[in-house]
Amino acid sequence: MKKTRSFSATLSCILCMVLIAAMALFATGCNDNSTPETPQTSGAPSSQAASTPDASTPAESTPEVTEKGEGATQFTFIVCDLDGKETTFRINTDETKVGAALLAVELIAGDMGDYGLYVKTVNGKTLDYVADGAYWSFYINGEYASTGVDMTDIAAGQTYMFKAEKA
Repeated sequence: MKKTRSFSATLSCILCMVLIAAMALFATGCNDNSTPETPQTSGAPSSQAASTPDASTPAESTPEVTEKGEGATQFTFIVCDLDGKETTFRINTDETKVGAALLAVELIAGDMGDYGLYVKTVNGKTLDYVADGAYWSFYINGEYASTGVDMTDIAAGQTYMFKAEKA
């Protein structure tokens, strides 16, 4: 009887360690290390990127920023579609929540559910998870957000992004 308990305890301990390792790998795999607020240029050395732009500098190296809304608070909002194309907005608002500000300038739309606003449309592009497995994910300063867009307070200096992703 004592041998069976010892074996069970050892087996339980091993299973717990395997579960912990699997959870750690899963959490690491979810980390998005990209920095959406930094434009990517190909083939240009960093010293050239810091110099004054001239005729040889490609036009796409500096993203175009579209101003939206009116108000005392300002933040950057980036939309990254399924093709990887980024569109940058500077949002001006008097709202206190990111979701309310983006709804006010009609950059997002969706349905209210038990867990808050489920965003289906961003910058006029609708994704349907049921039909094609694509959805909008919400990021704060390049990190996957732990709060929904409608529950996120606007903070000075932060960049918010919706990124189209496929399951």
